[in-house]
Amino acid sequence: MAADTRTKIIHAAMELFWLKGFNSTSVADILSRTQLNSGSLYHFFPGKQDVLVGVLEAYRDGIEEMLLKPAWEGVDDPIEQIFALLSLYRRLIVESDCAYGCPIGSLALELHEPDPKVRELLAENFRGWTRAIERCLDQAAARLPHDADRQALAEFVLTTMEGGVMQARTHRDVGYFDRAVEMLRRHFALLEQAAHARARTHA
Repeated sequence: MAADTRTKIIHAAMELFWLKGFNSTSVADILSRTQLNSGSLYHFFPGKQDVLVGVLEAYRDGIEEMLLKPAWEGVDDPIEQIFALLSLYRRLIVESDCAYGCPIGSLALELHEPDPKVRELLAENFRGWTRAIERCLDQAAARLPHDADRQALAEFVLTTMEGGVMQARTHRDVGYFDRAVEMLRRHFALLEQAAHARARTHA
């Protein structure tokens, strides 16, 4: 029961922080959303900052179940897995009429000077995302130039996603996201062409 209550608080806070932002969400908002009394909340979280830590830990620990598995279901090709993940974000943008913002990216932008623990959890979430992309790139290593910096490329994919989401939300136009992803797709095609040309040269 205690675990259920804590999870209920975390899920409510996730939704509220995404809808309203961290600073605009009050403890009263969380209590109203969960229908819990303040004692129940403070039993698990002494303050709103502690709720934020719990939320960021939940995102970090849930990346596989919440994000990767739904995006990659039925997709085996590692490069296509990267674009399937981006397609999931596109679907969220369209379904929200371009109001969607990446939860971690939005918090990172809002919290200009987070305390060290919060900043590190934000960074851990970004690192977890890029590690998932880097694993895809590792699986596709034979299709990429031998000297490709796969960590940097994974970080570039994250930057493309975050920038595309932010621009689509700002302009209320998914075309900004689509054009960013198309440029990324062309970049991957060029990398694969370079690797193929080198393999033919050394055959």
